[in-house]
Amino acid sequence: MRSGAPLRHRGRRYLAAALVVSVLGLGVPAVWENYLSSLPPLDTQAALKGSAVAVDRNGKLLRAFTTADGRWRLPVSTTDVDPRYLAMLLAYEDRRFYSHHGVDWRSLARAAVQMLRNGRIVSGGSTITMQVARLVDPPQEQRSLAAKLRQIVRALELERTHSKAEILDLYLALAPYGGNLEGVRAASISWFGMEPRRLSYAEQALLVALPQAPEARRPDRDLRAALRARDRILARALGSGLMSAQEEAAAKHETLSGERKPFPALAAHATQAAHLADPERRSLQFTIDQRLQQTLEQLVKESVERLGSKVTAAMLVIDNATGEVLAHVGSADHLGTERAGAIDMTLALRSPGSALKPFIYALAFESGIAHPETLLDDRPSRYGQYAPENFDLTFQGQVTARRALQNSLNVPAVELLNEVGPARFLARLRNAGATIAMSDEAPAGLAIALGGLGISLRDIARLYAGLARKGDVPDLVERRDLPPPPRRQQQISEPVAAWYVDDVLRGAPPPMNALAGGIAFKTGTSYGYRDALAIGFDRKITIAVWFGRADNGAVPGLVARQVAAPVLFDAFARAGASYEPIVPPANVIVSTTAGLPPPLRHLRKDAPKTVAAASTAQLKIAYPPDGARVDLGLKGQPQAASALALKAQGGVAPFIWMVNGVPVGTPDLRRHTQWRPDGSGFARVSVIDAKGASDSVVVRLE
Repeated sequence: MRSGAPLRHRGRRYLAAALVVSVLGLGVPAVWENYLSSLPPLDTQAALKGSAVAVDRNGKLLRAFTTADGRWRLPVSTTDVDPRYLAMLLAYEDRRFYSHHGVDWRSLARAAVQMLRNGRIVSGGSTITMQVARLVDPPQEQRSLAAKLRQIVRALELERTHSKAEILDLYLALAPYGGNLEGVRAASISWFGMEPRRLSYAEQALLVALPQAPEARRPDRDLRAALRARDRILARALGSGLMSAQEEAAAKHETLSGERKPFPALAAHATQAAHLADPERRSLQFTIDQRLQQTLEQLVKESVERLGSKVTAAMLVIDNATGEVLAHVGSADHLGTERAGAIDMTLALRSPGSALKPFIYALAFESGIAHPETLLDDRPSRYGQYAPENFDLTFQGQVTARRALQNSLNVPAVELLNEVGPARFLARLRNAGATIAMSDEAPAGLAIALGGLGISLRDIARLYAGLARKGDVPDLVERRDLPPPPRRQQQISEPVAAWYVDDVLRGAPPPMNALAGGIAFKTGTSYGYRDALAIGFDRKITIAVWFGRADNGAVPGLVARQVAAPVLFDAFARAGASYEPIVPPANVIVSTTAGLPPPLRHLRKDAPKTVAAASTAQLKIAYPPDGARVDLGLKGQPQAASALALKAQGGVAPFIWMVNGVPVGTPDLRRHTQWRPDGSGFARVSVIDAKGASDSVVVRLE
């Protein structure tokens, strides 16, 4: 008798509360107004301030961050859940939700009477609105009469200031689901590993049951209690006509692991950096594609497992048209300490190996020094103390520039760099927006052709995307919720030269079992097997892959063609690549070696130099001067504009003039000619003499 007395006493108190509230609500509205005016206004927005979330380009979750007090509270609304769940929730919690005004007086009175008769709580009298009021404005004492009265008053206030849909949204976002989980979305992801719109009947029933006793029914603490509560909800749903007997039976037989799933942390490096930069922002939207990001993170993780415990990898996918980053994999495991996973290796300055060779060839092509079919000599050479060697320590003799680049021969690349000049090559990379790390102790040398500098994977990816865009290097964009930065005009090459490189790289021999000719790609292995890169592009996307150790340690056998190239081709397949070739610009020269002008057929001239030849003045363009702005009347009527005069001094006739990589006329014994442009803009003018000497200037035509 004594043990039951406190329960009966509390039951009488709740019954009395229900009767008092009913009388006040029906007969003394002024009392309500006075009580409402004594309370501070409800701040539902402050209550809803939850976890910051990072979403992809389509609004899908990439990553969430806990609140300041360590809770998971993800934004959610009725449109984010299955309508069947809402129907099940209302059938169990608040059948008259859409007809009452915050308080279901009949349910409240019935609950009080049942408690009085049975000495225990038989059914709850709280509506969903009252539960929301308790969550938004928690009382100091949960079981006191004053607390119940305050909850009722707050529920009536909520109904006056919020729509039914808004109140449901508040419940879905704030209801407790055990531990540090608040809201149905956080609970769905944590208990089932998926968004609430994709849940089964059994999973929905458990989420209806959990808020009633979130700690007692937690599946990871008492799985049997969780299943019993779930089954009661399913029985209520059956009785309400929300499911058939067969569906109920199948749902009750559905297993539940009872383990919490980790929250997704896709694009961890990009999302973490954005959150730290602006911790107050609740929603961060990226240009990343969630599905692609997830599949490429898995690819990278699988790829490093066979390479050793300290090897990591990074990958970037760029939309060539917009410069948007579609996938950003900073490391193989962002939580792994042995692989130093916290470091974003897409930003690390590393040796590119041979990955920058295509840009040497592009510079040579646009300068009129070479053409893809120009013959180069792959034979022992020495430049002072520097004697480059090929990767396999062999020489192939005379090869075309096309074959030299496709097979990544070192000696021809160094020879071309010697012709265009290392300083000019570095200036081109930097003018295109790349950050280059060089030793301060010595000037740039020919070794940069083979990776003797530092550059990030992000910058390499941008440069290759520039080749796909006819030489125009894009600014990378990774956020959709921020205004885009001012567009910078950055060129890595002229359009014709960029297409030549694309055409050459598309014919590079692919790795075993890969599609030939599908993408233009290049690999790079750094000295000492510390870095392995593979970068490829088609018309739509560019993908860059890097393997190595974060501490710059050597990895025996880390050869890009064997390690990085297969992953690159796999990534293109997973990205649904179109393999569309890039459309060639006008004025490209498609020719055999024999069909080229004589100075372009062979780069090196080995005939003994005569005294006369030695005393010949250096070839130089006398007009137009480099950097000049020449008014030809192109802004008025281009068809009536003047031709551009071209004049050279020094050198040995005959001369070949080229504008933007395209020959002007035929070889000429005279040192002057003219060229008629078809529009205003920048133009690169080059001249080559009979000995292969060349000069080049850039002018602006108006």
